[in-house]
Amino acid sequence: MMAGVGTRPRTLKFKVVIFSILALCLFGFATARPTFGQDVTFFRIGTGSTSGTYYPIGTLIASIISSPPGSRSCESGGSCGVPGLIAAAQTTRGSISNINGVMDGNLETGLAQSDVVQAAYSGTGVYKKKKPLSDLRVIANLYPENVHLIVRRGAGIKKISDLKGKRVSLDVPGSGTRVNAKEILTAYGLSEKDFKAVPVNADKAVSLMLNDKLDAFFFVAGYPVTAVTELANVGKIELLPISGKIAEKFIADHEYYSASDIPAKTYVGIDTVPTLAVSTQWIVNASMNEELVYEITRALWHPRNRHLLDHGHAKGKMIRLETALDSVAIPLHPGAERYYREKGLLPE
Repeated sequence: MMAGVGTRPRTLKFKVVIFSILALCLFGFATARPTFGQDVTFFRIGTGSTSGTYYPIGTLIASIISSPPGSRSCESGGSCGVPGLIAAAQTTRGSISNINGVMDGNLETGLAQSDVVQAAYSGTGVYKKKKPLSDLRVIANLYPENVHLIVRRGAGIKKISDLKGKRVSLDVPGSGTRVNAKEILTAYGLSEKDFKAVPVNADKAVSLMLNDKLDAFFFVAGYPVTAVTELANVGKIELLPISGKIAEKFIADHEYYSASDIPAKTYVGIDTVPTLAVSTQWIVNASMNEELVYEITRALWHPRNRHLLDHGHAKGKMIRLETALDSVAIPLHPGAERYYREKGLLPE
């Protein structure tokens, strides 16, 4: 699934991008490390499952920063991306997989939750038994992600303690959702021993839920989420609130979380739901060429690309230059930092 941008030329450009990527793969270039200045630079963006928000947002960003050889110039009404860059969203297991992929060279960049980024850089939380990833860097803070606790109607789940004995998915290993779900359940006095754990991603969770083989699953993503929309449209689910004194204490103990609401009418038949949120950040390895990172940062925030962000996905509207540095608790990449200094967002 690709984020729609509503114009025929854009659709054509997506086809050109896809064709170019396939050609590169066929000739064995898909795993090559890019070098800025080449005629063609292949650039992978690690995202998540196709049912979530990372994939359409990653696809949207890829379309914004790409400018394949032969594209019209920005000044002529063409692409305002990086000349010669062909970027593509790549499905993954999520935040942890993306961080690991960026650090081991299997991905050029990726999307990841702010809490997981901070943990990876500092060697805490889910990374507490590993060496801190001191070369992890941020390009930009993007948008908030809400914790969706989806429960099957008729499963008898009205509060978090009702998950005991039920069939529940916390997502798969390697996902930020799984980290969040475990932290939240621990705060409520629950562990995987208290329910029947079903470790599947959102795509599989939807199928299981439709066939009454799953009672609940967690999904942390920016609303609206395709997986939740699909289930809500057939009246299959409810969203469980995460609020009250336990949630308030949890937020106080975990500074990277905040209270948030999923607004009424976001999903069919579901009123406003109080929950928790983290944020999505665009990450890269410190070793990435500074000029290339500067250029993709410039492309993301180019004024002529604003309409793509505003119309490509509901969360795209929340990706704004004025919040690009919010919740960034680890160093920026030097290329991104140079851009923000030029824009006056950082002191000289």
